[in-house]
Amino acid sequence: MEEGAKKEETGELKEFFSNGLYHLPKSRALVMDPVRVLNAFYTNFRVSPSMYYCRSFESISHGEKPVSESRRKRKRKRRPYALNERELAAEMRHQEARPFLLDAHKALLEEIDFMSILPSLKRNGCPTNGIESLSNAEQVTEPSFVELGHLWQAPYYEISLRFRDQSTPSEDFTGAEPIQYCKEVSMSLFNNLVSNWTDDDMKAQFLDNLYILPRKCRFHMSDLRQIHHLIPASSDDGFNLIVIDPPWENRNVHTKSVYPTLPNRYLLSLPVKKLAHSEGALVALWVTNREKLRVFVEKELLPAWGVNQETIFYWLKIKEDGSLLSDLDLIHHRPYECLVLGYTQGKGGNFCDQQKYTPLKGDQVVISIPGDHSRKPPIGNLLTNHVPGPLPARCLELFARELMAGWTSWGNEPLRFQHSRFFLSKKC
Repeated sequence: MEEGAKKEETGELKEFFSNGLYHLPKSRALVMDPVRVLNAFYTNFRVSPSMYYCRSFESISHGEKPVSESRRKRKRKRRPYALNERELAAEMRHQEARPFLLDAHKALLEEIDFMSILPSLKRNGCPTNGIESLSNAEQVTEPSFVELGHLWQAPYYEISLRFRDQSTPSEDFTGAEPIQYCKEVSMSLFNNLVSNWTDDDMKAQFLDNLYILPRKCRFHMSDLRQIHHLIPASSDDGFNLIVIDPPWENRNVHTKSVYPTLPNRYLLSLPVKKLAHSEGALVALWVTNREKLRVFVEKELLPAWGVNQETIFYWLKIKEDGSLLSDLDLIHHRPYECLVLGYTQGKGGNFCDQQKYTPLKGDQVVISIPGDHSRKPPIGNLLTNHVPGPLPARCLELFARELMAGWTSWGNEPLRFQHSRFFLSKKC
């Protein structure tokens, strides 16, 4: 049993150990463990906590001094400069969000029992006993899907899907299963809709690398020019929950070569209207705190997509001890990001009928320890009650870098976090 679970497995904590969500009392905030949320998508595997929380956000112990402390002291001595027009506008937005963020963080710090288990999230599970191919995965070079997708050979690359026969015991699937127990199907990887149509996890092989696909998932790996292949033949078959995490233009990301960015004007061509269900769709867009970007989203992007903005959720980032990732009032490095939420028009040109779903409540805060760079917490389950149209929701993620059960994912690297090195066997 997990650290702290024996004495605290009651009430809200018991629910957290089960689904990874801890609702803070007297607050519109919740704490999320993305690892537990993602684990619900898999039957034979689970996400490795040590791989998800691969970045270190530990606080410095008393008596220790950071290497750059003298540099920071020098910076503090500089005279404050006057904010320009954009910075003033961004500061006004920040002041509007600040009370909700402070209340959420205060509510977290007051949960003494929960705070005691927070540092153990990264250590949860067995970090050294991975699935069968983990040792081999460390010896091969992971392919760059972005680079391969631009090669002339891209149409000829195939991915092999390996799934368990109905007569195969599930416990045999996680080990080195005999060949007679496993079916295999090969199909084009790029510019093609690849599906795990089963109710079980599926293994996929590509260039000597093993990937894990959750149940009932689909992905289409391509660049922006091929996204029209996702448009359904009928709007009645469209998506009513669309999550978008664009690779916004960012000087730091470009300099570090973390991932290729996209000029903002290219996003205007995303066919959100054609992807949406005939009864409307809830659109969730991840946005940074740059004022220029926020204005572009509000004045140009959402209108071009036919989306009427409803509210904003906030993702507040914390360290393993519960402290904020950075000072809340830093101008250029604030410890939170925004999720802009809005609806597309349904039949008859009207925006969604709120009587058919639960209206969104604004200023909600999701608190979590960040994972890898730009990896967002899985917020889909928090939004399904607010989706118009048919249920279960038809869900789509654009610019995805990981897969979710029951979802369709599109991007130029949707398998980025599906490599076997990010997973453990549930038998460990």
